[in-house]
Amino acid sequence: MQYKYYICDVFTTKRFGGNPLAVLPDAEGLTAMQMLQIAREFNFSESTFVFPPEKGNTKKLRIFTPSAELQFAGHPNIGTAFVLASAGIIEEFHETTEIVFEEKAGLVPITLRKLHDGSFWCELQAPEKFSIGKTISTEILASAISLPPDKIVTNIHLPQVFSVGLPFLIAELKDRETLEEASVNPDGFKQMTAQNMPPYVHLYTRSEDEFDIRARMFAPFDGVPEDPATGSANCALGGLLTYYNDEKSGNFEWQIAQGIEMGRPSSLKARAQKKDGEVISTYIGGGSVMVSEGVIYVD
Repeated sequence: MQYKYYICDVFTTKRFGGNPLAVLPDAEGLTAMQMLQIAREFNFSESTFVFPPEKGNTKKLRIFTPSAELQFAGHPNIGTAFVLASAGIIEEFHETTEIVFEEKAGLVPITLRKLHDGSFWCELQAPEKFSIGKTISTEILASAISLPPDKIVTNIHLPQVFSVGLPFLIAELKDRETLEEASVNPDGFKQMTAQNMPPYVHLYTRSEDEFDIRARMFAPFDGVPEDPATGSANCALGGLLTYYNDEKSGNFEWQIAQGIEMGRPSSLKARAQKKDGEVISTYIGGGSVMVSEGVIYVD
């Protein structure tokens, strides 16, 4: 059997930036093992497989890393929506169109906007409510990311688990230089995950240039030494920054840079809504560009 695929770069407006994604827009007939094998063949941080909806929404989406299936991830949703729109698979597309993907984490609403130059900008709403998990010591995290503990900022929050559908251990670093210095220490990561921490570490620092935040994400035990643009992590980060904002209600947004250290610059827009001290919704959005298309053969 043969299956059509598209490759796009997500959270960028230039090819070979952002986060690459493989999309199979018609994956009917593939087993979970075959999807995992295909994801390993592409060897991107994620690949997506599109199926007819089961609950009356736009499409059903399954997301695979090279080692496992995910219940939710950001850039696969944004990239898949972009591919379906670009390939004409979404019918009756208007200047602004709302679609909904069915996923293991729940329903993922996505807004697509067609810009004047013909490109698309997509934004998703996280499928789960912003949640806060347990903390870990700065010493253990510092060992995992090869930094001194005093380079981790703790005056607002400790290294802690946050989620909007996929949990991440998120920590703030002192400055951009510290962010650039961070690297994976496998022994430290083993010690960290032994504390029942998720194997995904998202680091950020505040910025005062064209970006509000600069970030990096490491997931070496999931086949992703570093990710150039992590929608689900930055969506959770938007929830975190909103939660700890002194204002009790309002709309908040941040422009986030990621992937700079990898040579794949990415730009993500996170936003969140807060009411009476509670984060009620979180969003992540950005552009995408098509890179290639072809056919993959499956026995």
